[in-house]
Amino acid sequence: MAFQLHQNNDRAVRRWLFLMLLLVGAMIVLGGATRLTNSGLSITEWAPIKGALPPLSAEAWQLEFHKYQQIPEFMAEHSDMEMSGFKRIYFWEWSHRQLGRLIGLAYALPFFYFLFRRRLPQGQVWKFFSIMLLIGVQGGIGWWMVASGLINDRVDVSQYRLATHLGVAFIILGALFWLWRNQTEGWPRKPLDKMPVKRTSLLAALVFAQIIAGAFVAGLKAGRTYNTWPLMDGDIVPAGYGSLMPFWRNMFENIGAVQFNHRTLAYLILAVTIWVFVTTKRQPLVRRNMIIFKAALLWQILLGIYVLLTGDALWLALLHQFSAIFVWLAVVSVMRSARKV
Repeated sequence: MAFQLHQNNDRAVRRWLFLMLLLVGAMIVLGGATRLTNSGLSITEWAPIKGALPPLSAEAWQLEFHKYQQIPEFMAEHSDMEMSGFKRIYFWEWSHRQLGRLIGLAYALPFFYFLFRRRLPQGQVWKFFSIMLLIGVQGGIGWWMVASGLINDRVDVSQYRLATHLGVAFIILGALFWLWRNQTEGWPRKPLDKMPVKRTSLLAALVFAQIIAGAFVAGLKAGRTYNTWPLMDGDIVPAGYGSLMPFWRNMFENIGAVQFNHRTLAYLILAVTIWVFVTTKRQPLVRRNMIIFKAALLWQILLGIYVLLTGDALWLALLHQFSAIFVWLAVVSVMRSARKV
């Protein structure tokens, strides 16, 4: 019994998981800054080891700048860029990749140490290992995303690949948060009442869908159009909502439709949040977590409206993405609390 208690409450494991939470959260914000400063395509090669160092000489900088000058984005948007401007955008992308390397090492090395020392919870090692695999896969997805912006006369990365990259980042963040809470508070058993679990899981699924929808808004720069609220340039549904064929393409490629869907999902999440809160009045732990989530959700909705009305200002858009982290962690807490009912 004492051994099991030690396994479930190892302070070093808790601190490690909390550090990883901070690093992944910082990675999401830094990724947003890299995208918003239009820096993501400044490094045109994937060199996991050699790329750990930035250019160290004038000749090396000139070579990197020459590579960037060959891609469509430079010719279409930055043809007048000088070396000083290139160094600024290079810094953002290099920092993003460098933090990714740090996250990989900061997770893998302690994982194997705790594994060999038998300090991970019994029966839960596969969960820790799965996160390590996801982190590794995420590095490949990141390059897969960047590569899409270097070919076929594109000046931005594919919104589909951007959404995949962001979605996996939030899955990793949520999994780390879940493990950290389990390590801190104990590993919950199977719930006796499954109805709160189903309702809160639906809410979490909608929030995750909204995060993905936000990635499509970002990928298409859809926040820079229809800068009115609650109507979209005087219409409830924007003109040309279904103009692309086949129709499903409008969900992911039509700027007006993508922004409309993002708005509509926010209203739907708000409605489901109220429904879940009302139906969990006999579960005080769930309701306490729901209050925190509701506060985070209302802030995020109001911030999103303000971002839209101001024309997608850089710092506001970045704050909106940063706030999404707290909304996601809050709904994960709600979903986890329902499993204790």
